[in-house]
Amino acid sequence: MPHDGHHSHDVPPDGWKTSGVKVIPGDSLDTNTAQTPGMNRAAAINAARVGAQKIWAGTVHIHPDAKTGAHHHGALESVIYIVSGRARMRWGERLEFTAEAGPGDFIFIPPYVPHQEINASTEETLSCVLVRSDNEAVVVNLDIEPVEKPEQVLWIDPIHKHGGV
Repeated sequence: MPHDGHHSHDVPPDGWKTSGVKVIPGDSLDTNTAQTPGMNRAAAINAARVGAQKIWAGTVHIHPDAKTGAHHHGALESVIYIVSGRARMRWGERLEFTAEAGPGDFIFIPPYVPHQEINASTEETLSCVLVRSDNEAVVVNLDIEPVEKPEQVLWIDPIHKHGGV
């Protein structure tokens, strides 16, 4: 069907001015989201911030040599894009499987898969973009004895520029 410039949705009263595209500055992400020991998640796109109905997106920063606790994200699918650093993923009922990813790589995590994120570098912060298939930040922290024990570390992010917990 040819596109005639019209669409089937009603144009809102503001003509899409405030209900259309939203730009979320990188220094205004919201850390008031579900967390897992060993990482810092910050929301950019969710229902509360922009009215997203079917997606959640944000960032994750993991300090050098740090390891998260075991967790899964319920029925949600997750995609991690590595911006910088080196990620080692462990997954499985006993976190027995492992793979690594670097800058430009994508990681897909299916629903209910127990996993652990690890910064494989001892010197560089692991920085990632995270996208989930719903607007809820579902995190189920698990009581699994991880192969690589989580560590308490200081996080370096836009809020904690010199490290913080």
